[in-house]
Amino acid sequence: MRLSSLLTALPEDLSKSAVDADPVIRGLCYDSRAVAAGDLFFALRGESFDGHGYLGQALGLGAAAFVVEELPAGLDLQGRPAVVVPDSRRALAPLARSFFGDPAAELTLVGVTGTNGKTSVTYLVESILARAERRVGLIGTVEIRYPGERQRSLNTTPESLDLQRTLRAMRTQDVEVAVMEVSSHGLELGRVAGCSFEVAAFTNLTQDHLDFHHTMDAYRDAKGLLFQRHLDSQGQAVINVDDPAAPHFERAARAVGARVIRVSRGNAADADVRLEAAEVRMDGTRARVHLPTGPLDLSLPLVGDFNVENLLVACGIAVAVDAPADAIAEGVAACPQVPGRAERIEVEEADATAPTVLVDYAHTPDAVDKLLRTLRPLTPGRLVTVFGCGGDRDRTKRPLMAEAVARYSDRVVATSDNPRSEDPERILDDVEAGLGELRRVEPETLGETEGSYSVLVDRRRAIRTAVGIAQPEDTVVIAGKGHEDYQILGSERLPFSDPDEARLALRQRAAP
Repeated sequence: MRLSSLLTALPEDLSKSAVDADPVIRGLCYDSRAVAAGDLFFALRGESFDGHGYLGQALGLGAAAFVVEELPAGLDLQGRPAVVVPDSRRALAPLARSFFGDPAAELTLVGVTGTNGKTSVTYLVESILARAERRVGLIGTVEIRYPGERQRSLNTTPESLDLQRTLRAMRTQDVEVAVMEVSSHGLELGRVAGCSFEVAAFTNLTQDHLDFHHTMDAYRDAKGLLFQRHLDSQGQAVINVDDPAAPHFERAARAVGARVIRVSRGNAADADVRLEAAEVRMDGTRARVHLPTGPLDLSLPLVGDFNVENLLVACGIAVAVDAPADAIAEGVAACPQVPGRAERIEVEEADATAPTVLVDYAHTPDAVDKLLRTLRPLTPGRLVTVFGCGGDRDRTKRPLMAEAVARYSDRVVATSDNPRSEDPERILDDVEAGLGELRRVEPETLGETEGSYSVLVDRRRAIRTAVGIAQPEDTVVIAGKGHEDYQILGSERLPFSDPDEARLALRQRAAP
């Protein structure tokens, strides 16, 4: 494709400078290390990098042209054209869409937004659609998965270029429906620009990402963009009407002419999908859900009362895409364990003295509260919680998370999450402000001291301490990182897996 032809995809609000040369563009790239000959290189500005500083590297690797916000003084591009735009990241989305032939138009797109529950909802919907014999692809926080491909995710919602490339790859594998998590970052930064969703779903809204959005209203409005800008006028919106923010999303959906499917745990008698009864157990949930076609009994293998809400949203999406009742029941029953979401950790070496150990991604005050509130009555012994808070992120949620932990836990180990560039001990000072109801003790006496907590910066040691003091009827919850297989210390991304560390701790406990 010629550069001039590609540039016709830019909208008017991304006015571009004139260019003389018109090379053939063989690929698009924003990572200067991955540039190949003939690529159009996009200089993007990020939190910790600026692609304008790597134009020379891209040039040396054979970039044919560049999209920039400014040209660095003294840089010789050797006659290769540079397209100057106001925002190179926002220019990336429409150009990627055009380059890959608008693959979203060939797919049914299902988008799920909200603070918590997005991953579990998408897993449930994927399982339901598979039982309905629909060829489906999944894009989300944990992984990207479709027939013939499975890869770890870098972002909940991929950068626009990666998203368009993935959607085209899905179409080459005859995928019909793409189910994806749509984050507030992805919406605010234009990663889904040009994508029209047949179904958009809202789970809930609680405090998170205020380091980026600054206020809850701005955070809510960012998520609302899925309904305002990206929901097809003939599409359908699935709204959890039990959430206080639901009216905002419902109004946005109705404003574009979409049909609204309201889901509720029973508080809204006029809901299209509502819960009639539920029994939550440590091995899963039995629920009766009222659908527009009548009641349906479901067996959900996922742990947690919060998964009842996720189940209702997934059922609402299933109704929106006309999945039959038997496919819903079979898909729910067959839903795989969502990595790092109330994931039970077991090892063959464990004996009868081993406690129940769960790893969960809960990293917001609401998510932690819901998780522990569910597990408290299901735990015959003590509830032992390991948790931390991320660095370079919203500080105000740290004591709030700690308060939720202290509310339900008998023993607590406060530790590091992803400290990033912050001092881990400073983060833990913020955390301790919310643990005031508990008594701080040394790790060696934690097991014997009621209503106590310890502070251990080393997350590996924290996990081993919690598992080591637990008794057979106790439940150990390791919260915050879930599926992540790394820990960010400073600028380094080091291998670290809560599930793996939990298994090692259980084996160490069982060793003679």
